[in-house]
Amino acid sequence: MVVVFALLALTQASAASAHRATDTGVLSKALGIELAALGVIVLGVAVLAKRRAWVTPTRALAAVFLGIVLTAFGVVLFETLSPDLTYGAGTLPFPRSWYALMSLVGGFTIMLATLALVRHKWPSRPRYAALGILLGAWVAYPYLIPGAASDTHPLGYAIVLATPVVVGYILQRDAGRALRRVARDRVATAFGVGVALCMLLFFLSVTGYLSILAIEGLPHRRVTAVIPTLYQLVTWPVLELYFPHVPLFVALSPGHLLITGLLSALVGTSAAFIAYRWRAGGDAGLTEGSAGSAAIIGSCTCGCCGPLIAKVAVLATSSSVAAPIYWLFVDTASPFSTLFLVGSIVLFTASVVYSVSASASDTPDSRERAVST
Repeated sequence: MVVVFALLALTQASAASAHRATDTGVLSKALGIELAALGVIVLGVAVLAKRRAWVTPTRALAAVFLGIVLTAFGVVLFETLSPDLTYGAGTLPFPRSWYALMSLVGGFTIMLATLALVRHKWPSRPRYAALGILLGAWVAYPYLIPGAASDTHPLGYAIVLATPVVVGYILQRDAGRALRRVARDRVATAFGVGVALCMLLFFLSVTGYLSILAIEGLPHRRVTAVIPTLYQLVTWPVLELYFPHVPLFVALSPGHLLITGLLSALVGTSAAFIAYRWRAGGDAGLTEGSAGSAAIIGSCTCGCCGPLIAKVAVLATSSSVAAPIYWLFVDTASPFSTLFLVGSIVLFTASVVYSVSASASDTPDSRERAVST
């Protein structure tokens, strides 16, 4: 299930992910698969136990968090220790000459569709249209500014920097009061913060920006370097730190932290709402539960999900089947990784707003019900 939802890729591969970890003998791909499977089982059992009232909501949340940690660590271990796949241009699913048209059509379609939808369904919430226009511009940008000028154009930086501002404004307007109510529940808050931190570490690890394993290709000495890297529309400085005696590799980039931090915070917020409703005694219900599960499971997305899914496809089928999947996400010129990033932002933001609207439909008595322990 985690592997399927990992198709919601949020980033593109960068220079930082070029470094590969080595198998330590204790940690292996097989162990990663086993841990991921165990995590999924723990998640399923915890949700079932909560629905059947076999355990208290607080203990069920603890088990859910354990399942998320196990699944994330297992997927990271599998992806990190798997050999890199390489494919020639002949395995592309369609010509690169289509990318420009697909990006421009996709971007402007998102803008126009958002304007029409907001005008019809939410005429009093123009902030939704602003987010749709911004995300549409994100998709179309690489071909709006031709050539290498797009790598450092102010418009690209403005699009990236404005995205978390607009998302934050939407959450403040539509979910601010509910967020403050949830924040008063310490267990729900701790669960949300824990999930957000887990997802942030997951994103950093699978995209190659964080590793606690020995790195191939780097000297056995401390390394400190700053390199410019094209990441999500424009070029950002990346600070790389490597401590071989720990071992620890960390790459810090403003652009990467901005996007992964945004998605991690959205996932953590959605998780906090689910935890609050569990502890308040009212089940999230089928619709909201499905949305929340999609948000949490969909959070197991990463910049290297193209290689990850391709590796899983090779494991299950053959390299010829994996090639198209690999190129859809790895090719930095492909619009698909950007489209999945945009879809992830919309999914996670909508999940939080929907959680608030579902909570608002509760009766006053249910909202004031004492929190169970």
